[in-house]
Amino acid sequence: MGNSFGCSVSGERLVSAARDGDLAEAKMLLDCNPCLAKYSTFGGLNSPLHFAAAKGHNEIVALLLENGADVNSRNYCGQTSLMQACRYGHWEVVQTLLLFRCNVTRADYLSGRTALHFAAVNGHVRIIRLVVADFVPSAPYEAIHAQTNGGGAVGLNVKNKYDQSALSKFVNKAADGGITALHLAALNGYFDCTQLLIDLNANVSSLTFHYGTSMDLIGAGSTPLHYAACGGNLKCCQILLARGASRMTLNCNGWLPLDVARMWGRHRLEPLLAPNSNSTMPTFPLSNYLSLPLMSVLNIARECGLQSSATSSDEIDLCAVCLEKECSVAAEGCRHELCVRCALYLCSTSNLPSKRLGPPGSIPCPLCRHGIISFVKLPGSTAKENKLHMSLGLCTPCMLHPRNLDFPSHAHTPGIRKNRVASVPSDLLCPVTCSPFPSVAIPLCTCNEGPCPSFEPWEVETQDESPHHSQVTTVDQVKFEGPRQERTSCSRMFWGRRSCSREHQCNSEINA
Repeated sequence: MGNSFGCSVSGERLVSAARDGDLAEAKMLLDCNPCLAKYSTFGGLNSPLHFAAAKGHNEIVALLLENGADVNSRNYCGQTSLMQACRYGHWEVVQTLLLFRCNVTRADYLSGRTALHFAAVNGHVRIIRLVVADFVPSAPYEAIHAQTNGGGAVGLNVKNKYDQSALSKFVNKAADGGITALHLAALNGYFDCTQLLIDLNANVSSLTFHYGTSMDLIGAGSTPLHYAACGGNLKCCQILLARGASRMTLNCNGWLPLDVARMWGRHRLEPLLAPNSNSTMPTFPLSNYLSLPLMSVLNIARECGLQSSATSSDEIDLCAVCLEKECSVAAEGCRHELCVRCALYLCSTSNLPSKRLGPPGSIPCPLCRHGIISFVKLPGSTAKENKLHMSLGLCTPCMLHPRNLDFPSHAHTPGIRKNRVASVPSDLLCPVTCSPFPSVAIPLCTCNEGPCPSFEPWEVETQDESPHHSQVTTVDQVKFEGPRQERTSCSRMFWGRRSCSREHQCNSEINA
């Protein structure tokens, strides 16, 4: 849709405006033809929303979504705009996409990567907390885990869609080769992401598969500790060991984590990873990036919107933080009132320790420092539902949304008529791809000191080798142990240096 010759020129102008951040040009084009928001390029099938999300132009992202852009549209690789924003670390764009109810559990066609994988491989810990916001209920952390462990006396009534089993399945979703987000965070040395993922029920004993298209120099059957030993970050190894990882796990090559550390020259990890190690293990509290009130304020923002404007009337209470918007939410406990925009920003960015302020995962109130667990909507707040433009990408039920046998099938749903969707419940949408992309064996990387050779796709057997320059990403966190040690040429062997004509085509359009 939108690729006819009549609007292709205007569509390319909108793509250029979305890539360059030209808000005025984008507004002018969408005012003339709002259907241009659904335009997609002829090569990589990237929509203007993909370009704006990848470049971090949040205002253009909101403008496109308000004009009918599909928040879950895919490009030629099966990547959504959320995946692009997670890859490049634009947390404000991720927040906007969540307000328009994007599907966070979708996986791409190439390697089964979700938005969580893209955020973990680049160390974007703020984005990880946003991506899992719909899975973590606004309730005390101890009460949630007491219910998960069988403590029925707590009396916490959590709906099935917020069940901790859904969170565990999402966090432990395996991509190509069985690689989870925890594997990627441990491999690249992002200890804050590793700690947050473990607190979100990531399995420290998950094993990689013996098949897949990604280059794996560690071997199948490897745990996140094997990957942390390859990456060489001391704190990642300590966190994994403190949370139950085993030093004695052998992968399919017969290697312990200690053997992996020796092979990759991480000799300073040998005293820690030795089977008979007597190293003193530090204690790690829960991650400061846990955000319990995020779900509640996110649902309020979806219902009320963020564009509530204040008037000059003396009867309206202005937000004490921004002094611009009308107060629309109140913190449970201290009852201090804020506007929904400030509350959402507070829950998305705060990483202050909350030991003395409230239970783990609570956010300190900016006015009294009281620990906030959840927000409630004020009675006078008006509801303003965001537009939701859903595609007809319905498929068979999957692990997160089992089919209800009493519910009518999709074919008999009265809301679907020809090409129009009147109203489709969110429970009918499958959040993950039910048919994985076929895996094909790729030769192992045999490089020693030089750059990893690039492998062309399986359709072409003989191609000229060309080095694939990995993209440099900036991380706002200060790393542990001072300056980061130099990575080996294969430290980003999973997807960082992988050559695929599909992904190159999609990324070259965005980065042009």
